[in-house]
Amino acid sequence: MRTLRASGHPAVGLDVVAGPFTDEVGSVADPLCVARCMGGVDAVLHAATLHKPHVETHPREAFVQTNVLGTLMLLEAAARARVRAFVMTSTTSAFGDALKPPPGAPAAWIDETVTPVPKNIYGVTKTAAEDLCQLFHRNERLATIVLKTSRFFPEEDDDPEARAAYADDNSKANEYLFRRVAIEDVVDAHLAAAERAPAIAFGKYIISATTPFKPEDCARLSADAPAVVSLRGPGWEHEYARRGWRMFRHIDRVYDNARARRDLGWRPKWDFAAIVERLRATDDIRGPLAMAIGAKGYHAERFEGAPYPVAGSR
Repeated sequence: MRTLRASGHPAVGLDVVAGPFTDEVGSVADPLCVARCMGGVDAVLHAATLHKPHVETHPREAFVQTNVLGTLMLLEAAARARVRAFVMTSTTSAFGDALKPPPGAPAAWIDETVTPVPKNIYGVTKTAAEDLCQLFHRNERLATIVLKTSRFFPEEDDDPEARAAYADDNSKANEYLFRRVAIEDVVDAHLAAAERAPAIAFGKYIISATTPFKPEDCARLSADAPAVVSLRGPGWEHEYARRGWRMFRHIDRVYDNARARRDLGWRPKWDFAAIVERLRATDDIRGPLAMAIGAKGYHAERFEGAPYPVAGSR
């Protein structure tokens, strides 16, 4: 919404909580609310969802209500309105257990051919929503793009061991190698998808920073990641050393964004090398948009010692 309005594009913001970019307060699962918002709309950017941080705080039926029914209500209204493009924000988390190779196995190379194995209600409902998008393309001829985004949230990691072992910016910088993307690049991917959707008709795309790794690196990444990083992307060592930062010893998966770059014409600006250079120049890994947005959190309340509850923590 910030980017669209800053560039002069009219847009309607729908959210369950009022904010500076909200035009309509309501739920995507409310068909009357959705119908009101759909008038005169050319493209739908569907980012409404319950997330992984809600798994321990919200009942499963709430995930079905928002992630599945909400997507269905939007698709129904978009098909009736004959919008030019429908873009759904999904998640690489929906790959679930496919992201976790057994001990001693090579890192998993994740592209769009990998079959999701959802491990929680979040993954199940996002996968179901993706299938609904494909159904509406097939049966209603709705041009639909699904973007499976990797990590771009500013909050701390939910893993207490990761929080204890690495400074937050250290972890996030490391993740640009294999599982993180800048919010600026996420926005650009959505705008590119909305533009290309009529020509593509339907597609699912991984949206993550461009990795320097190659599939043949996977075996060594699981055993000695710093050596592979120095081979594929040298120049980070001094900047890390002067901050007392460390590279992850092991990397268990790598997201491949090649298909999104090819089909969408998407050109992500922020890979690991660019992040290290920004760190050197500004002492901060965040870009202007990330700084403007800040960290909003996922809940109205705060939790002791963690950004949000995770399985087994309460």
